[in-house]
Amino acid sequence: MKKAGIISIIFVTTLVVAIYLFLCLSYILYPIKYKDIILLYGEQYNVNSNLIASLINVESGFNCDAVSQKGAVGLMQLMPSTAKWLANELDIEYADDKLFEPEYNIKLGAYYLAYLSKKFENIRTVLCAYNAGEGVVKNWLSNREYSSDGKTLNYIPYAETKTHVEKVEKGLKIYERKLK
Repeated sequence: MKKAGIISIIFVTTLVVAIYLFLCLSYILYPIKYKDIILLYGEQYNVNSNLIASLINVESGFNCDAVSQKGAVGLMQLMPSTAKWLANELDIEYADDKLFEPEYNIKLGAYYLAYLSKKFENIRTVLCAYNAGEGVVKNWLSNREYSSDGKTLNYIPYAETKTHVEKVEKGLKIYERKLK
């Protein structure tokens, strides 16, 4: 066999292996569980289902039993006080232990994203409010150092929130291909 033929075979084999590894890694790093629930509440509350999936992946890695050091609970890492308020807004029963139930947690989290989307004009600001809190983000928007127009954040002062937003945005692009 000629040298060019061997190089072509090696190239094609390497390419196939690389694609296979990329796909495997994609499914490991960006899993999709609870797809039907995510699609249901994304549609019900007019929230991008890919955004919900990406947020769940970043918040809890699709672990419905996740609890953060700060006390956020479940798939979408809702603070119990926020979840209680959301349940009241939705006129549904609230119980702390229900936050570990995927459907209940996703329903509340999707509604919260819809609520924040009505308050803030762009997805980055919504994600900042989801992570750092609505009041904190309102303060940032009123500070010329962080926002030039009072609507869009030019600078995210919390490193943790900035990283969180970047991870969700990156995941969003991947889930847009996975959840078609």
